[in-house]
Amino acid sequence: MSAQDWQIKPRGHACAACARPFADGEAFVSRLYREGADYVRDDRCAVCAADAAPDGLLSLWRTVYRAPPPPAPEPVRRETAEALLRRHMERADAESRDAVFVLAVMLERRRVLVEREVQARPDGERLRVYEHRATGETFLVVDPGLRLDDLERVQARVVALLGGASAGAEGGAA
Repeated sequence: MSAQDWQIKPRGHACAACARPFADGEAFVSRLYREGADYVRDDRCAVCAADAAPDGLLSLWRTVYRAPPPPAPEPVRRETAEALLRRHMERADAESRDAVFVLAVMLERRRVLVEREVQARPDGERLRVYEHRATGETFLVVDPGLRLDDLERVQARVVALLGGASAGAEGGAA
């Protein structure tokens, strides 16, 4: 058996014997042993660690439990981007149209919205039809045909609207 075949689980967050969750800073015992052809790791609280060692014990060590850090916040919460999209769809100005397009693309990439169709209007504009995956709602978003030099300005505005930067960081592009 090669080292790549070992599938030893990471440390546990609770005692393998009594299922009591470990407290941050609590001492516990980790055991590594063979069970048939497999390697097994279990972690036990101080009370349960006194139990008899299993057959095939390879290693035993005492360590301290450190609670995992809380998950990092999402850079842009879905609800915030979606709520902002809904608010800006009500407006009719060009800046909102650009922001709506960028927000719709963001939500599409996050798999909240699905593009179902692109329609060409007689005036040359493209209308993108999005469907909300969870609710089935339809969103009609005009593709403003942003050029690359426009995109940075619109993205900075959207980030500021989402609270990712101060309003002053927009550089007066509003």
